[in-house]
Amino acid sequence: MDITVESLETPALTKAQLAELLFEQIGLNKRESKDMIDAFFDLVALSLVEGNDVKITGFGNFQIRTKAPRPGRNPRTGEAIPIKARRVVTFHASHKLKDQIQDQAFVASRLLP
Repeated sequence: MDITVESLETPALTKAQLAELLFEQIGLNKRESKDMIDAFFDLVALSLVEGNDVKITGFGNFQIRTKAPRPGRNPRTGEAIPIKARRVVTFHASHKLKDQIQDQAFVASRLLP
């Protein structure tokens, strides 16, 4: 199955555009496409909120990392302020995705004068 995103108007891929691609290229109706995309991202978000990593083969890993509290400063005033401990999501691209990005960058650099 070939999914192309050549018709994208903006450089960012949105959930609405993903749903439209499912509609056009797989044949789901628009409501099913939107529901499927929403369900996918809800599942990913719920897993991360629960503290579970999300691994998508061939794409990458989303991981929860707990950052310790630390001292910081207000850049405008220079005043010291404490930064609270927090949980953040990190993304690490898979080797397959990294290779695809590098191959595309190599091809693009050969085409440009």
